[in-house]
Amino acid sequence: MPAEIRPLPPSDRDRVRRLLLDVADFVFASVCAGCGTAGTALCRACEAALVPSPIRRTSGGVPLWAGLAFDGVAAGVLRAIKEDGQTSLIRTLRPALAAAVDAQRAGLDERHRIDVVVPIPTSRSAFRRRGFRVPELLARGTGIPMRRLLVPARRVRDQRGLGAEDRHRNVEGALIAQRPGAGAGALVVDDVVTTGATCAEAVRALRAAGFHIVGAVAVAATPRHG
Repeated sequence: MPAEIRPLPPSDRDRVRRLLLDVADFVFASVCAGCGTAGTALCRACEAALVPSPIRRTSGGVPLWAGLAFDGVAAGVLRAIKEDGQTSLIRTLRPALAAAVDAQRAGLDERHRIDVVVPIPTSRSAFRRRGFRVPELLARGTGIPMRRLLVPARRVRDQRGLGAEDRHRNVEGALIAQRPGAGAGALVVDDVVTTGATCAEAVRALRAAGFHIVGAVAVAATPRHG
């Protein structure tokens, strides 16, 4: 009789998975998104630097939590995903987003709950360029039902280079919800928060459609100085 094949325990599966990723990165001559070291998409030291350290802000009158500061390794990884298409690195950011979601849940009372996560929509030009939507990929990893509810109501300028007030004016009235909320609890998801202008506009649009907004989360938020 053939020998029985026993499945690997979870710890061994994780080690094998990591080994396969390391081999694949070496074969394709990857460069670490965090420090530039050759031979890996993200070295162990840089992956360790992505340990969540939640940051609290407010956007659209609701709490906004980010899992990391947008600098150093976190900034490098997000740029590698968005600019170089290294979507395999999404997995390294999911703990940060999970920490932000947990922080939001900790602040909710028993009357409120998160029924759905709603990703910030990606512009058509960015989607054509990348072929994927970063906030949506992140939102799918939260374990909460994800709905693509928000769509552009008008065109906006690129936010890069704009100050805080100009960013808010630029996106004001720029989003609309496709379906009524009927009081469902919604959590807005973004990849990076700078001033919070886009999240605030998402909150406004979802509220206008009848959703109860419990808050917003992001993988990273730009540090505030001064």
